[in-house]
Amino acid sequence: MEQLPAADALSYVGQDADSAWSTYLKQVDRVTPYLGHLSKWIDSLKRPKRTLIVDVPIEMDDGSVRHFEGYRVQHSLSRGPGKGGIRFHPQVTLDEVMALSAWMTIKTAAVGLPFGGAKGGIRVDPKQLSQGELERMTRRYTSEIGVIIGPQRDIPAPDVNTNGQIMAWMMDTYSMNTGATATGVVTGKPVHLGGSLGRVKATGRGVFVTGTEAARRIGLDIVGARVAVQGLGNVGGTAAELFTHAGSVVVAVQDHTGTVFAPEGFNIEQALAIVQREGGIAGYAKLPGAERVDNERFWDADVDILIPAALEGQIDEARARRIRAKLVLEGANGPTLSGADDVLAERGVMVVPDVICNAGGVTVSYFEWVQDFSSFFWTEDEINARLEKIMREAFVHIWNTAAQHRVSLRTATFIVACERILMARAERGIYP
Repeated sequence: MEQLPAADALSYVGQDADSAWSTYLKQVDRVTPYLGHLSKWIDSLKRPKRTLIVDVPIEMDDGSVRHFEGYRVQHSLSRGPGKGGIRFHPQVTLDEVMALSAWMTIKTAAVGLPFGGAKGGIRVDPKQLSQGELERMTRRYTSEIGVIIGPQRDIPAPDVNTNGQIMAWMMDTYSMNTGATATGVVTGKPVHLGGSLGRVKATGRGVFVTGTEAARRIGLDIVGARVAVQGLGNVGGTAAELFTHAGSVVVAVQDHTGTVFAPEGFNIEQALAIVQREGGIAGYAKLPGAERVDNERFWDADVDILIPAALEGQIDEARARRIRAKLVLEGANGPTLSGADDVLAERGVMVVPDVICNAGGVTVSYFEWVQDFSSFFWTEDEINARLEKIMREAFVHIWNTAAQHRVSLRTATFIVACERILMARAERGIYP
């Protein structure tokens, strides 16, 4: 007889045990025993507050009309307005966006920001669109989700395949529809439209800050440490750059174009230039001292630090058994499946989880939001100093929580975050 989902399970998501949403639910289940009386409210974290699916029709350059599927999910608004990125990707699903919004809820609470979690996306390959088509799609999508976003309701930001230009179009569209310029409706904007200095490199900088703190506590000297990076975009590229400047050696890089090993170390400036010019790292293999290898060999790289900074679901149990790094820094959202988490823990591999490791981006997005409201802007040095202070203090609190309960850093981060979220939920109560 076919096994039916539990009566209280969400009817609009699948039951795939390795899906992003299922991974998130398992993480919540692990933290529940540590929440005491607040566990009464735990189910509020297992269902999004608001889920919006929209049709995004646009006229293409050839005169035809195409329809794209868009989403905006607000997971929790208990601690403040929603906050989370917009991604344009052909494999975006509701399940994925729900999980990403939930991880944003945890992330903002873990670093103490006055936000809830949200996320959005469109099922599209933006590389197949002209600039005009991309703008029309962005503006139509913004109009469709405009009923639930706003500077004090839900503030989108860039994510996979979106950038400052996309945010500028979103801000302008929302402003035109409301009749007043609202720079605070999105973050990650160009600086001259109310964006913040330091925002582009903030997520990668946060990976570096938490990574160096973790390395120091496990006795790993980052000077001379060998590093592997998956994804050399804003996050992985910035982290690789900062680790290299601190004396580490990047020896393996993987992205959607392939995997390149350079045993004596990458010239990061050259690598980033090639990625910018050619759209991927594969071209670096033409340089002396570098070679292109099979993608699966990436997980066998002889390194001290591994930085998965691409998409979710990259480290399964089989790959976790092959990883040789002492420290895994999750630059991406949800790169490690639950079973793989257990394998890494059993093998003594320290994992700095996404919900604290890559929180630098949303932290500087918070700075941008604050600056937009006050129309007073800080210097990049001030922003970087504030970012590092918040990230280091949050990491220390999480590290101490992990030691107190003898749990992983991921479970400790969820303990810290869920206590804050559920305390707010309990104090607000249920209306009416």
